[in-house]
Amino acid sequence: MRDEMTFAERLHQDLRDVRWPEPAVLRERARRRRRRAVLGAASAVLVLAAGPAIAAMGLVAPSPSAPQTSPPTSAPQTSPSLSAGIPHEALVQPEDLVTKTAPPLGQSGLGEPVRIDHMLLLCLEAQGRTTYWETSRYSRSQTLLRESAGSEPRPADVVVSQEVYRIAPEAAAGFFTRLDALLAPCASWRLKGEVQWGDRIARAEADHRWEVTERDFAGDEAMLIRHTVMGARNLETGETRKGGRPESRAVVRVGDLITVLTVGRDGTEPELRQVAAVAADRLCVAANVAC
Repeated sequence: MRDEMTFAERLHQDLRDVRWPEPAVLRERARRRRRRAVLGAASAVLVLAAGPAIAAMGLVAPSPSAPQTSPPTSAPQTSPSLSAGIPHEALVQPEDLVTKTAPPLGQSGLGEPVRIDHMLLLCLEAQGRTTYWETSRYSRSQTLLRESAGSEPRPADVVVSQEVYRIAPEAAAGFFTRLDALLAPCASWRLKGEVQWGDRIARAEADHRWEVTERDFAGDEAMLIRHTVMGARNLETGETRKGGRPESRAVVRVGDLITVLTVGRDGTEPELRQVAAVAADRLCVAANVAC
């Protein structure tokens, strides 16, 4: 099991370095490497090339195995057992997806930060602002990989990545207000640094933008957050490069549970919303207060 968890951590990190760089710095490995990786992560974002548009592929299965949202009860009911860890059944399951996936790779944690986007934190730090992620009581993460015929998994095989956090009930209601406050200063941010430009290292800059493109589409509250790199400019030669494909993530709250979701390279925002709706239904059984 430890081998699987190590692979999941490495896979998440590879995704960040290759694509966005991504989402959410991972658990213990990311914390230890964060300071050393900042410049490299920023450089990767600067030089991303724009990718082709991908048609929607129907990520969520129209299957009765996907749980249905229960109607709200007249009186909230809590259970002492729901204040404990996060059960596996509360996460998106392989049968919820159209794409065939291998068994999930994941891990659980205690007292982990509720990470949304590590590049967002860099943006805030660069402006000299107070930066923080809320601390969860319990957490659980997973990566669902496309089923392969014996080949070595690659970052491109990721179908869905999910983090679930249980936070203190008194902090749940104001979570998205505090997230809005973190996003506001980074609506537009210019990053400068040294990057690999062709066969040499050069000084370059790129404009980053974070925007909330949709709200309240799943669970009690939800945000669809889009991070866009507008393009890079070589400060020594004036040469420019197109920006990379925007990276989107869904953040959903159900009771005292927060989940952060991304889809793989071939995924689209409509598919991400579909997965988020399934994830919200799954969280219902473990939330405090239950749906």
